[in-house]
Amino acid sequence: MSRSLEALDPEVRRFVEAVCAESARLSAGRTLDWVQKRPIAEIARQPWRTGGPVMADTREEWLRWSGGDFRIRLYRPVATNTALPAIVYLHGGGWSIFSIDTHDRLMREYAHATGAVVVGVDYALSPEHRYPIALEQSIDTVRWLREHADELRIDASRLALAGDSAGANLALSTALSLRDENSSRGLCALLLNYGGFDTEISEHARATLGTSDDMLSGEEMDAFWNSYLGEDARHRQDPLAVPMRASLHDLPPAFLVMAERDVLSEQSLRMTELLRAQGNTATLRRYPGASHSFLEAMSISALARRAIEEGAGWLREQLEVDTQA
Repeated sequence: MSRSLEALDPEVRRFVEAVCAESARLSAGRTLDWVQKRPIAEIARQPWRTGGPVMADTREEWLRWSGGDFRIRLYRPVATNTALPAIVYLHGGGWSIFSIDTHDRLMREYAHATGAVVVGVDYALSPEHRYPIALEQSIDTVRWLREHADELRIDASRLALAGDSAGANLALSTALSLRDENSSRGLCALLLNYGGFDTEISEHARATLGTSDDMLSGEEMDAFWNSYLGEDARHRQDPLAVPMRASLHDLPPAFLVMAERDVLSEQSLRMTELLRAQGNTATLRRYPGASHSFLEAMSISALARRAIEEGAGWLREQLEVDTQA
């Protein structure tokens, strides 16, 4: 067993080994493009999205967008006519793979644990649909929820943005975009799970946390960024693509989940420091022995379940405080 695997929480390690083994089996040593990688990623994640909470109502909508329609899924945890707060959730996958299906259970877990409606965004994937398309669709989802809040029984004065990995990047950039448009009304919280906020990864992180034996390697993260941003060098300086470069003032309170055995862990730490330095409230929660994507191991991992509950508990507090204001 590699030292990278040995350092993981045993239950998280079982998840990492299972997902990597299934992905390797399905890839069968082939060099695959992004379109070919997607069904393999969906199949490898399938066992990990089953089970979990049952929703009172789950529905899908197709939102119109200038480049084509995209799908969202709304999870309503309880049967009530009361307007509930809403959490817009952006899935991970390097902007290039995964979907609201791979993250179905995680979103149901958050809906159940918070009592809020969770809205998953099936944004268009790169490289066919590069930056800023996924970001534009995320922003449009927030606008649509506001416009249809009454019929959806959503309280648009109590909204949160959340996501993991590339989705945390999109969640933060959506908040930045809304702030710059003077359209942050009702946005109360940011839940940022092991986010990718910068194209730069230190050599130390690459050598110790981002090897080929880790859940996410530095080389894989480079490939994700290249898929998302393409060859336009200006995008790598764009603060809405690379939020570590952004002016971070006047943002909602943020809760950052940091997996300590993750090549992106230093980015959660640095983002927390920057948010605080620019006058925001930012809470960093570290999870020793956790890998990138560890929240998906919730069916077998006590550590993943604790991280979900702690993030959900923080969200409950933020949404309740706004209700009483």
